[in-house]
Amino acid sequence: MSLKVEDGRQKTEDGRPKTEDGLRSPVSGPQSPVPGPQTPVLADPEASKNLAELFDQTNRLLATGFVSRSRTSPEEKEPAPGQSAESRDDGRPGIGTPGTMPNLSIPAGTRDVDREALPETAPPADDGLLELKQRAHDELLKRVNKQKLSFEGLGDGEFRDRVTEILRIILAEPSTVIPPGWTRQSLLSELLNDFLGLGPLEKYLADDTVTEVMVNRPDQIYVERKGRLELTSGRFLNENQIRAVIQRIIQPLGRHVDEAVPYVDARLPDGSRVHVIIPPLALNGPKVTIRKFFKNRLTTDDLLRLGSLSRQMAGFLEMMVKARANILVSGGSGSGKTTLLNVLSNFIPDNQRIITVEDAAELHLNKHHVITLEARAASVEGTGAVSIRELVRNTLRMRPDRIVVGECRGGEALDMLQAMNTGHDGSMTTIHANSPRDALARLETLVLMAGVDLPSRAIREQIASAINIVVQTGRMPDGSRKINRITEVSGIGENAVFMTQEIFLFKQQGIDAAGRIIGRYQPTGTIPRIVEQLRARGVKVAMEVFAAA
Repeated sequence: MSLKVEDGRQKTEDGRPKTEDGLRSPVSGPQSPVPGPQTPVLADPEASKNLAELFDQTNRLLATGFVSRSRTSPEEKEPAPGQSAESRDDGRPGIGTPGTMPNLSIPAGTRDVDREALPETAPPADDGLLELKQRAHDELLKRVNKQKLSFEGLGDGEFRDRVTEILRIILAEPSTVIPPGWTRQSLLSELLNDFLGLGPLEKYLADDTVTEVMVNRPDQIYVERKGRLELTSGRFLNENQIRAVIQRIIQPLGRHVDEAVPYVDARLPDGSRVHVIIPPLALNGPKVTIRKFFKNRLTTDDLLRLGSLSRQMAGFLEMMVKARANILVSGGSGSGKTTLLNVLSNFIPDNQRIITVEDAAELHLNKHHVITLEARAASVEGTGAVSIRELVRNTLRMRPDRIVVGECRGGEALDMLQAMNTGHDGSMTTIHANSPRDALARLETLVLMAGVDLPSRAIREQIASAINIVVQTGRMPDGSRKINRITEVSGIGENAVFMTQEIFLFKQQGIDAAGRIIGRYQPTGTIPRIVEQLRARGVKVAMEVFAAA
């Protein structure tokens, strides 16, 4: 399929132009959505992407220059809305001049970066590096424009090879001064990341020790390693480069972000989750947060090696999944809920049909018969939104053996409970909560968000009947993720209070010299009611799993 790009610049109601990356220029006063196409949109997520057009679009977005400039003083006149980006001096992306490569049609992925070849470390940017990047940027586009006919019809790899060849020639010229601490090869990788990849983020996405990347400002990028935050030496050249990277991420997905809807969720090709929020909600420029996922799918043995649970707990959870118990995974943000859900799915028999429902696809179940459904945000016109609740209802007509909802955060909780109570045993979902009891209370609140006028007792009876096991995860002070406790929901008692009993828990015993948490997992000695029901049906259960130490 070809990429359909709407040509022609649009303006907001106050007559100000919008930048070509789909992000409206910041202006004061109330804003109104602008109807009509805003950014290049793919009719099909699998459609091929026009690499050259996006490359040219990035050129126009970065046309304000790579070198940081100060804002206009009160005495200076504000550039006119139609003024070219080159003459703007207020730090905002301007319209720029018409593109230089409008007819190149090259299907490709803009982020096809060879991360194995990235340098492990790079010195921080200085004025010499910024000037070199400015010169390379201008020279590259000048040479590509002269040879644009030879670029027609090139594939992704061929296009990248041609760009690499041109950059090698630029870096080999006698007039090119290599900044201290850099080599031509490391500079080549850096420039390719800037022009075809995600700029300074590429090296952190290639680092397997990094689990999260956070962009606060052009000169402030944090990463998370082993659960701890670290300030890096990486930096963007300016705010416009951040906007260009945002565009490269969301455009292939048909997503859009502007002042009318100044936030968006997306994902990278490797499944990593991306959240973007821009002004006016983000006061000091665009913010980008990337939650990375392990390249290799974790197994129970990996969690045992990481100390996230005990072997007894693993055996019990395997037993519950195979016995088709409904499981609720609870925990805070970044506590490992999605990772645990992926691991639990390994215990589902291969002959069962699994349907997953998510707001942004993050689950990667290691099974063959998996149907993945993803919610859809509203279009620029405010139409076409498909909620998780609607998708959960659709799953009931798709003959599921198991329904896995990535996260319950709204009225879909009611539909999920009804599915669990009407023959779809063995379903699983996650929820944000600090304890098993908090998880049940929050689930009750989410059901009320469905807009159905039900008495509190009826809702609690539905929850107690549907949920068998609550698995509480947590991120410890040392950054490690652990299953804090496994709790059974055994019903409701007097005054409609949930009756629960703990099966396993983690007891912290101290902190070692390196700051790591010391503790042990232990069963409470309580035999879950669901295990008694299994034994009554003749299912063999290893009772030693529940023996208290």
